[in-house]
Amino acid sequence: MNIREIELPGIGKKYEIITKSADKIVIIIHDDGRREIYYFDQEDYEEAIASTTFDDSEARKIAAIIGGMTYAPKALETIEMAFDDLVIEWSKVEPGALAVNQTIGNLNIRQSYEVNIVAIIKRNHQKIHTPGPETILEVGDTVIVSGQRNQVKKIVKEILSRRDG
Repeated sequence: MNIREIELPGIGKKYEIITKSADKIVIIIHDDGRREIYYFDQEDYEEAIASTTFDDSEARKIAAIIGGMTYAPKALETIEMAFDDLVIEWSKVEPGALAVNQTIGNLNIRQSYEVNIVAIIKRNHQKIHTPGPETILEVGDTVIVSGQRNQVKKIVKEILSRRDG
């Protein structure tokens, strides 16, 4: 996928995206929070054939759905999204990991790794948004972590993955 970012002074930012399937999508994020999305004819990248506008709240909800914040496809055990230096990664707590049956507070995750656990999806599909330090991590939990790429990779390797692997 090819993404081109363009500043629109006094308006916001424009993203031109060419997907692997050669679809062209343009997203304009206005400074007032509106998002406009345009879809172009594959035969003529100059001609938008569909468009829609979302307010800030709608855009965030749709982004969460597309990004898998509410439902991660079962085929994907680990997902990673990147926004410049910020990475959001979904990772399961593996058997034998340091995190098993430990609280977020005991693991001192924020201070030690400079990342945030955004949400946890328990094995019974219970979703915990912005879990507190008292939240216990268990085998099979899907932990959604955000932070700098190297820090997120470090926590996955040191805390969430099997200790001998």
